[in-house]
Formats: sequence, structure tokens, C-alpha cells
Amino acid sequence: YVAISDADRHPTLDYVATIHHGIDTDAFFLHPSPGGYLLFFGRIHPDKGAVEAIDVAERCGLPLVLAGIVQDQAYFDELVAPRIDGERVRFIGAVGPTERSALLGGAHALLHLIGFEEPFGYSVVEAMACGTPAIAFRRGSMPELIADGTTGFLVEDIKGAVAAVGRSQDLDRAVIRAEAVARFGIGRMVEAYIAVYEQVARDGV
Repeated sequence: YVAISDADRHPTLDYVATIHHGIDTDAFFLHPSPGGYLLFFGRIHPDKGAVEAIDVAERCGLPLVLAGIVQDQAYFDELVAPRIDGERVRFIGAVGPTERSALLGGAHALLHLIGFEEPFGYSVVEAMACGTPAIAFRRGSMPELIADGTTGFLVEDIKGAVAAVGRSQDLDRAVIRAEAVARFGIGRMVEAYIAVYEQVARDGV
């Protein structure tokens, strides 16, 4: 087997490698004037931390944009919708490929305050490909994706996320993008899979 992250490996299976997903990094770009809002980008579901993102933005005094499909309607109706005011908290729904880079790149930081052991986080990688720092709870694959203090921050709780928002402005967005391109580009993923195929063809399984 090939795992998409070390965090997603199952103890009973035999793995030949871990190969992180790749994205088309050419579809993402550095924003000329980023930093006006915080961003939640993902499914509106308790696992993904939309309420936690609202809490962090509120404590930081920054507006929050919520982007994504509503996957848990009761969660949205009861805990998220009452806090959407169109100014401090805006909900824009699903975002297509043509708008995605501008939205991700314009954010001060991406808030990825997940409540489960996520095997991979596309929005985290896509944000970093725009040079936007990712702030995530230290769960699942997040320590594999985020270089703490360089491309974003790994935090333990809401208080830590609030502190990380303030520190995010000191990160070099060009460095964040360069790191994402090097680690998560499609070419890197293809090369890694070819190397695995060659290894299996040479050595067997």
C-alpha cells in the first residue's frame, strides 16, 4: 500500500511508502494585498471547525469568511447561522476554481481547527500555495503538512490559535508558497509514485 499521510496508515497494513497528494500549484498565486480577513475553507461540519473559526476571529477582532458546502444542516442552523451577520462573519457558500486562489490568497490566515484525525487537508495545501499561513489544530496529518513557524502554526486550542493569528503576519508569504510548491506540486507526487513502481518492479513486494 501507499499511504497519503503517515497519520492515515493503518497498523495492520503493509506500506511501501507515504506519498502526499499533489495539486496544480500553477493554479494558485501570491495575492498582491493579502491580510484583510481570516478564512474558513471547507465543509460546514463539526469535524471541520467552523464554530471554532468564528470564535477565533471574534477574539482577534478580524472578519471571517466562511466558504464551503453545508454538510451538516442542523450544525449550521443551530451553531453557525446565528453568528453570521454579513460583516464580521460572512458565509459565501461553495467557491469554484476561478475564485479559489483569490479568496485563499487574500486571507490573513486559513483557520483549520479540525475535530478529527484528518488524513490530508487540501485546503491547507492550497492556502499555502497562495502564500497564506495555515493555522491548524495538531491532529491527523497537520504536522506533516504544516512547517510550524514557517508555513503556518500548529496549535492545541482556541487560545493558541488566537496567538497564532497575531504571529502570522510575520511569516514570509513567498517562502510559504515556495515550500508548498516544492512539497505538494503534482510533479513531486508523480515522481514519488514512479519511484515506488520502479522499486516494486525491481524488488517485488
